[in-house]
Amino acid sequence: MRHIPDAERRARLGRRHALAPSARAADPEAATRAMTVLHSTEPATVFLSCWARVDGMTVADVDRALYDDRTLVKQLAMRRTLFVLPRDLLPAVWGSASARVAEAELKRMAKDVEKAGLAADGTRWVLDARDAILAGLGARADGMTAVEVRELLPQVAVKFDVTAGSVWNHGRLLTHLGLTAELVRGTNTQHWRLSRPRWTLMPDWLGETPPPALPVEEGYAEIVRRWLHTFGPGTEADLVWWLGATKKAVRDALATLDAVAVSLDGGGTGYVLPGDDGTDDGTDEGEGEGPLEPWVALLPVLDPTVMGWKERAWYLGAHGPDLFDRNGNAGTTAWVDGRVVGCWVQDEAGVVSVHLLEKLPAATRAALDAEAARLTDWLDGTRVGTVYPSPAMRAARDQATGGSSAR
Repeated sequence: MRHIPDAERRARLGRRHALAPSARAADPEAATRAMTVLHSTEPATVFLSCWARVDGMTVADVDRALYDDRTLVKQLAMRRTLFVLPRDLLPAVWGSASARVAEAELKRMAKDVEKAGLAADGTRWVLDARDAILAGLGARADGMTAVEVRELLPQVAVKFDVTAGSVWNHGRLLTHLGLTAELVRGTNTQHWRLSRPRWTLMPDWLGETPPPALPVEEGYAEIVRRWLHTFGPGTEADLVWWLGATKKAVRDALATLDAVAVSLDGGGTGYVLPGDDGTDDGTDEGEGEGPLEPWVALLPVLDPTVMGWKERAWYLGAHGPDLFDRNGNAGTTAWVDGRVVGCWVQDEAGVVSVHLLEKLPAATRAALDAEAARLTDWLDGTRVGTVYPSPAMRAARDQATGGSSAR
């Protein structure tokens, strides 16, 4: 069995994730393909993830891919998380990860409707409400915002308490219609760092009849194939977590792909695609010429690189508790040659600064500071907030202000 050490995994990361300068992607579409998918839970993440991987990229470049060319599409999928996908990956996700989440969400919604006394048959009520929304959108090729849907269909946009502090609203119906690929989060009506989409019928958005969803096993196999190219070697536990799927689904996909088992530092077993178990130190054919140059990167909250694996010690070291919140959401991260060494924050003026969790050589620190200045210039005064500040981010802000973070 071939052994792939952590140092080689970090070299793969720098090249395949388009983070090393010599490996940068040509445009947002290429950056997304490099990562399989981009996280879009916070809309700013998509733009900042692309910025880190595409030289000279502008906000307009991402907007073009998302809203004009529509080569990238937002889709709720794995782990009930919102992602941006290359358009051709949609059928695989629709038939597997999205379908799994949609089934579970329909059951939860039906149970909530019945518990609230809104209807004796919660499933029927949800399905009828979905149909009403689709009918209302039938004559609106440009889509409708959630507010417009509420005004058009007050009988659907009811509110009731689900649990203490949790209130039902029709956004759950829109989300479910997105899971089943009947609606899509279309044009954003707000600033790029905010999410206020016009929910649009999928055929209207794609400009064609959507392709059929792939069968579940075929869908999972295609997602896993792309994941292995981006993140391999990865363990079975990594894939089960990332997909939000069962061990059986992952094992079936690995078998379909004839995935190759490799040993990892620490004694674990990882998997790569057939033919992808050669040395990836920057010298083998197809991976570029010469050794990979030193590199640094500043990645946003929930960037797919930091969120790509469940077992993360090989790139986080002991820093994990400082970089993730209690629910496992990653804050901003600062990287050096495939390892996370700290985080970054902005001050009130929008200036980006790096805060380290370990000592670094002066030249490396200078490279990170230069990347922070580059990001400051690109943001041009725009401040990007988050609901997922990590402990390291809070500590950095406290240090800058001399106070104590409220969250």
